[in-house]
Amino acid sequence: MCGRFVQDRSLADYVDWLGIRPSSGYDGVPLQRYNIAPTAQVSAFHRGAEGLLISALKWGWQPHWASGQRPPPINARVETVASNRFFKEAWPHRLLVPATGWYEWLPAAEGPKRKQPYFIHLASGEPLFFAAIGREGEGFVILTADALGGMVDIHDRRPIVLAPELAREWLDERTSAARAEVIMRELGTGPDAFSWYAVGREVGNVRSQGRQLLLPLVEGGLEGLF
Repeated sequence: MCGRFVQDRSLADYVDWLGIRPSSGYDGVPLQRYNIAPTAQVSAFHRGAEGLLISALKWGWQPHWASGQRPPPINARVETVASNRFFKEAWPHRLLVPATGWYEWLPAAEGPKRKQPYFIHLASGEPLFFAAIGREGEGFVILTADALGGMVDIHDRRPIVLAPELAREWLDERTSAARAEVIMRELGTGPDAFSWYAVGREVGNVRSQGRQLLLPLVEGGLEGLF
């Protein structure tokens, strides 16, 4: 996890779910982003001098000394991120990335060279927030952990998704680094809270957009969205 995700709701919807009013402006217009790929500018929640802010940040981050050595990573492992020299500059700067769900790919039935995408979302239908680190003007990475339970069938890694009260604590500048480690390592939403289903392969094209990307794939084609 994860190489693509969805922000289709409005920022107002995500703010209502989070339960904190940001200082920066937001509205009720749906974002309608159904296929967000690495290096894209993404709406994210973070703390600034004015309080809680919503900014467009690049998905991907690396320290200045590693620039040009490899593509900026888009994810970081919770097992090592707090102690990894590569992420030392980003670790103190905690973010939340609002989403509706994300995509993963599995080998298709017709052969390992063909990949079948799946859309993963909260079974409750609620929006979600990925725990992330990074800074405005530099970008961000999403934190991931080992997949557990049935989610292993989809991918061996999963993003850290935080319930509202934990998401607020994650953003709180009073939350210590030690407590932040506990949150990301132990308190993320468990795999039993998620559902997933196959979707059309056009999601593999970064230029593909639209709500039709979320249509469940059934034998013979696509069915209507839930």
